[in-house]
Order: sequence, then C-alpha cells, then structure tokens
Amino acid sequence: MKPTPASHLGMFLRARRAQLTPQECGLPGTDSARRVAGLRREEVARLAAISVDYYTRLEQGRVRASAPVLATLARALRLDDDQKRYLYDLAGRGDARPRRRRPAERVRPAMRRLLDQLTEAPALVLGRRLDVLAWNPAAAALYTDFASLAPGRRNFVHLLFTNPVVRELHQDWEHDARDAVAALRMEAAADPDDPELARLVGELSLKDTDFCVWWAEHRVTSATYGTKRYRHALVGDLTLDCDTWAGPDGSGQRLTVLTAETGSPSHDALRILTSWTAQEQDDEHTQDMSR
Repeated sequence: MKPTPASHLGMFLRARRAQLTPQECGLPGTDSARRVAGLRREEVARLAAISVDYYTRLEQGRVRASAPVLATLARALRLDDDQKRYLYDLAGRGDARPRRRRPAERVRPAMRRLLDQLTEAPALVLGRRLDVLAWNPAAAALYTDFASLAPGRRNFVHLLFTNPVVRELHQDWEHDARDAVAALRMEAAADPDDPELARLVGELSLKDTDFCVWWAEHRVTSATYGTKRYRHALVGDLTLDCDTWAGPDGSGQRLTVLTAETGSPSHDALRILTSWTAQEQDDEHTQDMSR
C-alpha cells in the first residue's frame, strides 16, 4: 500500500522524537531504563499541551493536525526552520506556515498620557497575549518592578505562574490564574496561528501542571471586570475593583485599572503605597541630581 501524506507525517514525528532526549527538552531525567530511544509519546504530548490520545492518532495518521497544534509540535520537537516547513507541508498546511515575527507593540500616546495621570490607582496597558506594555508607578508598587524584567518576560500570565512575588500577592491565586488562562484562550481564538502565543503556551505547559490542565479545558472569558484580593508585603490586605477597557483603535490593547472605595481600608493602603513610591522616586531623583 502506498504511504499517505498522513503516514509520512507520522513517520517524521516518530523519527524526530527519537532524536531528542528528555534533558534537551527540559524534562526531568529518570533512572529507569527507557524502552524507546528519545522521547516517549506521553512526553511529546505534554510538551505540546495536547492529549496523549490525540498525539498518538497523529502519529498513526488517523487525524489531521490543525495549524496551532503544528506550531506547538514544532516547538516541542525543537524543529529548525527547514524542519518546520517540512512539517507543515506533510500536514497539507503549507499556507499556514509560521509567519515572521510581528513588530513590537507600541502603546498609543493617549494611553500613555492616561497612565501618567492616574497617580493613585494602579494601571496597566495590556497587549496581545496579555503582554504588559506599560504601567504606572502604582502598578509597579503593587505587582513588581516591571522595568527590571526582560521585555520578553513582561507577560501577565507568565508572571502569575512563574514569579513568586506576583503569585503570592494574589490571595485567590487559583481563581485569578484560571481567569487569566481563560482570557489567554480568548486571545488564541483571535489569532490561533500566533507563534509567540504558541511559545508562551508551550513554555507554561511545561513549567506548570495547573496551566497545562486549565489550558486544555478551553474555558474562555473576556475578564473585563471583577474584584481582586491581594496580600501586599508592605501594606497588607487589599480588596480592589479591577476594570478593563479595550482601546478604540482595534489594536487589541487594553487599559486595566485597580481602584478601591473611597475611605475604605484598601483605599487608605493604596494611598500609603503610592506615597511611598512617590517618595522613593523623589529620593532617586535627588541622588541623580547630586551626582
């Protein structure tokens, strides 16, 4: 019987996983003898954030891979550019090959001015994939020093799962993290072939079992408003209203603002936090001027 394109795809997947070791892919080693060379099917499925059954059917040529699945498989199997093109051609999706990277998002000037004018309320501008594009001093004081992070690590979902300070800040971490994953799912629906989104999902699926499970649930939410409970190291407990507005230009950028009811303990704590931040900035400015 003449091999079909689907069977050729399965052979390529099997050959490629046989060429990789768990250590190369960041998986924990094992002392037990491995019956197969390279990665197991279960390990590839975990790296690609898909079910073992689905991946098995891919290798057996019984199902056609979607473009997003191909993107996660290419990342999981550490494919170079030529191998990626070959993978997409075998899958019959040459028109869905990975695109060139998009230019970095730039915050609209009006959004930046609005951030500058919000002095007591923590505020963030979020872009595609929930990247943190801009923030005001109050947001840095509440969450973390975003400026100290590499640009590629300024992603709200990534911080929720990998940054201990941000994670411990959220009293209802599981609820907030699940909402963030669901919001990221909404982003995936808007641009399912985004290679940077595939990279982010793949990395978090490998690093955190909860993310892997919640991503597979396909729960979605726009997460435009809600209440957040924080426990801040400096000012204690905070209960804040979180509201998000989409930019009017269709760019997908959103402004998220956190506020507290006037006169409440949380409002007083926010004022203390922002006043400390302003004082630190004044001290730094004075030191710079004296040099």
